[in-house]
Amino acid sequence: MADLAARVEALWEQRDHLDSDDEAARATVHEAIDLLDRGEVRVAEIVDGEVVVHEWLRLAILLLFRLARMETVELGPFEYADKIPLKRGYAAAGVRVVPGASARWGAHLEPGVIMMPSYVNIGARVGRGSMVDTWATVGSCAQIGRNVHLSGGVGIGGVLEPPGAAPVMVGDECLIGSRCVVADGARVGDGVVLGAGCVLTGSIP
Repeated sequence: MADLAARVEALWEQRDHLDSDDEAARATVHEAIDLLDRGEVRVAEIVDGEVVVHEWLRLAILLLFRLARMETVELGPFEYADKIPLKRGYAAAGVRVVPGASARWGAHLEPGVIMMPSYVNIGARVGRGSMVDTWATVGSCAQIGRNVHLSGGVGIGGVLEPPGAAPVMVGDECLIGSRCVVADGARVGDGVVLGAGCVLTGSIP
């Protein structure tokens, strides 16, 4: 893992000289994103009560946007053009995904997660038994605990830049009420209930 982190950091230092034709760089970045997708690593975690951000993983995501090629995807009458593919393998992962829901490659959903028509961005992690309810969004690199209910229309903020910024952290057994917005690196402790329509940019232990 340390070797991969060092290779990603080295690519970041020369990012202005990279392009999508650099297959070696793409392979390194894809290796990191695959680890995120499988849940073997995570962008941020709580260690001894403090948020620890694994910056090299966030750099890998930023490099992916630089190195990825635009592709067109057609699904029935719908057409999409994007650089990041959607996540796959839900049934094998024990995840329920209702039509209209989508998660990007590089997001990790633990077994028992339910996604109503909603969206989970790259680098995010949603814990076992949690529900991402209708029209809720989980932003890039946000970390959602186990048995959490993100109610309808909830917005969990993402963070890729600036470097050093902390992603949103939501603990286990939380209820985030309908239309709540949790952003700017807010930290929500275990068992917290947020009422409908609130805006949180600080921390609740």
